[in-house]
Amino acid sequence: MQKAHVADYKKDVVKEIKHLIKEFPIVGALNVEGLPTPQLQNMRASLRPDVIIKISKRRLIKFALDDAKKDTPGIEKLEPYLIGMPGLIFAKENPFSLCKKLAKSKSPAPAKAGQIAPTDIVVPAGKTNFAPGPIIGELGSIGIKTGVEAGKVTIKLDSTVAKEGDHIKPKVADILTRLGIMPMEVGLDLTAAFEKGVIYDKKVLAIDDKKFMQDLTNAASWSFNLAVEIAYPTKDTIELLLAKSFREAKAVALEAGVISKDNVDEILAKAESQMNALKDELNI
Repeated sequence: MQKAHVADYKKDVVKEIKHLIKEFPIVGALNVEGLPTPQLQNMRASLRPDVIIKISKRRLIKFALDDAKKDTPGIEKLEPYLIGMPGLIFAKENPFSLCKKLAKSKSPAPAKAGQIAPTDIVVPAGKTNFAPGPIIGELGSIGIKTGVEAGKVTIKLDSTVAKEGDHIKPKVADILTRLGIMPMEVGLDLTAAFEKGVIYDKKVLAIDDKKFMQDLTNAASWSFNLAVEIAYPTKDTIELLLAKSFREAKAVALEAGVISKDNVDEILAKAESQMNALKDELNI
């Protein structure tokens, strides 16, 4: 049986991807759907030479990943993340820095019918520039409650018009554009990254720096309080534990009437107070 002929350019694409996988420690799956070609070219130029972007057909990328797993075990696990218009990105910096860099390069864009909502799309309550008319019915058709104030249509409540993962309906896309709401982002969408056999998906990579630092601060505070509560000595807790132990020992000695140089004044003061109370009780 005669083997099917494979075009030379396809072989070259697979060969190049395999070479890049060997050269770069970080390999990411991209979705460039909706990204204009000029913007893609500009981003390619701005990221070189530390970052290389390769856009190709999904089938060729999958073939290259499957072939590369012999030398790079686990790289084939990127295949499920080749969505939309797929591509690969090759980098030497860690996946989290790469994700942050790509996120900063994105810009807001209006929604188009059929696109997938990246998050819940919410139309906020507030005034609009629309005069009363057919627009009230159009807004109502996608679940937005309205009223009229000072001659303008007002949206009464925050309204979710598309859930994360939903395909955006034509009417929703039209209303969002007319309201000036741009829920989409144009840029390189890093869906997952591979490093040393580990796959980091988009939700893991997209770290909120402020929340992350707050979580670290809370964790440090909670662990410190726990260590003090269970009397676990460390270089950070030892001074506080010693001070706490001293106060507690002093309180026990004072209660038991055990005299020491640290509590003699308090014991004498306590004895005098008790004596005066007894004196008043007996009318002496």
